[in-house]
Amino acid sequence: MRTVVLIVVLVLLGLFAVLNTNALMFPHTLSLGFATYTGVPMGLILLIMATLLALLFYFWAGISGLRAQADSAKLLRDMEALRASLDQQESSRFAQLQTHLDERFRVLGQGSGGSEVAALHARVDALQRDLNVQLAQMDDYLKTKLG
Repeated sequence: MRTVVLIVVLVLLGLFAVLNTNALMFPHTLSLGFATYTGVPMGLILLIMATLLALLFYFWAGISGLRAQADSAKLLRDMEALRASLDQQESSRFAQLQTHLDERFRVLGQGSGGSEVAALHARVDALQRDLNVQLAQMDDYLKTKLG
């Protein structure tokens, strides 16, 4: 879109220059404060300055857009690294929980009856299913946000 606008502006400036060549080339006296020049085509100088300003703003907008894209990409990389770190920490906690539960089941299996162990197994299975569903939802959400 910026390129189209730049081309339109440059074409309009060129058309203006072609239609007003005599006025653009008319000699004027130019004073810069410390020097005075006579016979300078002031219109042509202004036309060239307008063209240079249009080009300057075009490239400035392009650089700003690239900077915004780079910031967005960095943010997405940081979010992906954070997600990976959280996944790793969560798997570490799961491993600790699994060893604790195995130890607890071993103790329960040696001591009391099987009904307590069966109820505990059912509860752990229900919690594990619920946790897996929540993790899958979080993973889907992050995948849609990160692309």
